[in-house]
Order: sequence, then C-alpha cells, then structure tokens
Amino acid sequence: MDLEARGHSEHPEALRLWLRLLTCTQLVEKQVRSQLREQFDTTLPRFDLMAQLQRNPDGLKMNELSRRMMVTGGNVTGITDQLVAEGLVERVAVEGDRRAYRVRLTPHGCTQFDDMARAHEAWIVTAFEGLSLREVESLHKLLGKVKQHYHATEKEQA
Repeated sequence: MDLEARGHSEHPEALRLWLRLLTCTQLVEKQVRSQLREQFDTTLPRFDLMAQLQRNPDGLKMNELSRRMMVTGGNVTGITDQLVAEGLVERVAVEGDRRAYRVRLTPHGCTQFDDMARAHEAWIVTAFEGLSLREVESLHKLLGKVKQHYHATEKEQA
C-alpha cells in the first residue's frame, strides 16, 4: 500500500494531491539513485554536492555547501573527503583565513559530472514521458503557483 491510500481528511483532495506528489517524487528519486549507482558507482548526495560545485566554479566553503545541500557539516565533510580521494574535487585554502577552505571540482571532476548530468537529465525526461509537453508545462505552472503561495505566506509570517 503506498502513501496515497492513507488519505482520510476533511480536505481529501489537497491531501491526496500531496500524497501523489510525494509518491511520484519518491519513485523518481529511487530510479535516479539506482541509475547513479549502476552507471557511475556513485550516490545522489555525491551527485548533489558536485552539482553545487559545478554551478560555482570558484568553489564553495564547506559551511555554504552544507547550507545549500541542507545537510550537516559532517555529511559534507565525509562526501568531500571521498571525492578528494578520487580526484574529483579539491580543497583550496581561503586567503586570509587559515581555517577555511573552498571546495571546487577538478578538471577530472568536471568531466565526470558532465557525464552524470547528461545521464541524469535523460532519466528525468524519461520519468515524465507519460505526459505531453503541454501537460508538463501546465503541471510546472501549477506547482509554481503553489511555490509562490508558500513564499508569500512565509513573508507574512515573518
């Protein structure tokens, strides 16, 4: 029995929608994790860390990586240590701060990540093959409205 079967509420449609979104997210994520493991012998957290570094070619401090990935510093340190040992990322001292390092992709890491990112994109496209382009665009627009409402509510509460 999946999460969708458990909905009992006075707001059944909203709850059912949430459970459907959650179920779909879990299904796609499970497939991505499996493909990363099979094709690249890596994990989703490692991919996510490398994706952050790819977006920031000058590198990021460990605390910034931790914040962006929404994980503990210890998790980031462990993943970074593995990637450094494999020559995919490097630590570079931050000028003026002897205790701080920036982590950035090595040239080998950039090449490896580019291969993973292309495959990742194909897996995501495959995950949505059951929808037409118009349906994908519509779903994206509707979820954007949910996101916008959430952020507006956050600001009101601040």
